[in-house]
Amino acid sequence: MSAQRNRPPRVFTRGDVLALVVYLSISAVLGYLSLESELRTPAGPLVLLGAAGTATLCLWRRRPIVAFAVVLCLLLLTCAAGSGAEVALALVALYRAGAEFGSRRGWAALGVGALVACAGALITAFRVRLGPPVHGLALRVDWESWPTDWLSVSIVLIAAMLIASLLGINAGHRNRQVRAIMERAEQDVSIAAACERERIAREMHDVIAHSLAVMIALADGAEATAAARPDESRRVMGRVAETGRRTLSEVKRLLTAVRDDSGAARPMPEPPTMRHLPALIEEFRAAGLPLRLDQAGAPEADSAVGLTVYRIVQESLTNVLRHARDVRDVRVRLEFTEHEARIVVTDRSAEAPAAVGHGRGLVGIQERAMFYDGEVRSGALAGGGWQVSVRLSLEEQ
Repeated sequence: MSAQRNRPPRVFTRGDVLALVVYLSISAVLGYLSLESELRTPAGPLVLLGAAGTATLCLWRRRPIVAFAVVLCLLLLTCAAGSGAEVALALVALYRAGAEFGSRRGWAALGVGALVACAGALITAFRVRLGPPVHGLALRVDWESWPTDWLSVSIVLIAAMLIASLLGINAGHRNRQVRAIMERAEQDVSIAAACERERIAREMHDVIAHSLAVMIALADGAEATAAARPDESRRVMGRVAETGRRTLSEVKRLLTAVRDDSGAARPMPEPPTMRHLPALIEEFRAAGLPLRLDQAGAPEADSAVGLTVYRIVQESLTNVLRHARDVRDVRVRLEFTEHEARIVVTDRSAEAPAAVGHGRGLVGIQERAMFYDGEVRSGALAGGGWQVSVRLSLEEQ
C-alpha cells in the first residue's frame, strides 16, 4: 500500500480516457448537426475548438488550474461561434475540481463557473438573433424576449454545473475517507506489529534470562562437585542439557510463524500456566535456591492469568538467582480471591547494591501487571534481601 502511495501519479488515467471519448463523441454529434443543414455553423471555429478542448483534457493532470481557466474561455467561445460541445468540458472540469481539490475549492470553482455560464448565456441569447447559426436553426427576430432566453440558458447551465460539482465533491469526500481508513489501517497494523514485537521481546527475555541463570548456577555447581562427586556432577550437567533443550523449544515457539508458507494453520505449543509452576519451583531448587511456595486459592481456568502469574514468578526468581548473594531463604506466596491475585516473592540475602532490581525484568513484570490493571511494588528489605509484590485485578477476567 505504501509502495502505491509513493508511486508517481499517472499522466493519463482511465477517467481521462473516458472524458476524452465522451467529449469527442459529443463534439462529433453536435458538429454534424451544425454542418449538415443549409444554415450551417462555420467549420473553422468547430475544428479549432475541438482541438483546443482535446489539448485541455490532456493538460489537466499537469496544469489543472491552467486547464480550468482554458475550459471557461472555451465555454465563452463555444457560446459565441461553436457547437456547444465545450459545455461538457466545463462540467468535467467542475467535477474534477470537487473530487480532487476538496469541497472549498470545488465550491469556489462552481462560483466562477456560474459567472462564466451567465456570460455565456448572454452571448447565446444574442447569437441566436445575430448569428452564426446554432445547429442549423433559423435566426430569431423577437428581440424583446432576449432576457427570457438569457435567464433560461443561465438556469440550465448553472443547474448542470451544480450537479457536476456536487457529484465531484461527494466523490472526493468518499475517496478521502477511503484513503483515511486505509492509512488508519496501516497505522493499526504498524502498532499491532510493534506490540507483537514487544510481547515477543518480553517473552524472550523471560525465557532466556531465566534459563541462562539456571544453567549457569547448575554448571557452577557441577564444576564445584566434579572432582569429589563425579556422578553428581554428571547428573547436574544432564539438568543443564535438559534446561537448554527446553529453552530452545520455547524460543522456537516464540519465533515460529502462525502459518507456514503453504498457508496451512500450524499448531502452537502450549504456553506455560499455573500447572507448570511446581516444575518451575523444582528447577530453581535444583539450581540452589532454598525455595518455599505458599498458595491460597487458585485462579479460574484462564490461561492468560496463569501465564502472567507464571512469568512474574519466573522473572522474580531469576532476579534472585542472578543478583542475590548469600541467599538464606526465598519465599513465593500466591493468594487468589474472586477479585484479585497477589504474588509476593521475598528473599533473605546479603544487602544488594542500590541499582539491583531496576533492570529489564521489573519492566516486564510491570508491563504484564498493566494488562490486569495491577500494581507492582519492589524494593530492598531491612537487614538484606529483596521483595517483589504484585497485585492483579481479576474483576473483568
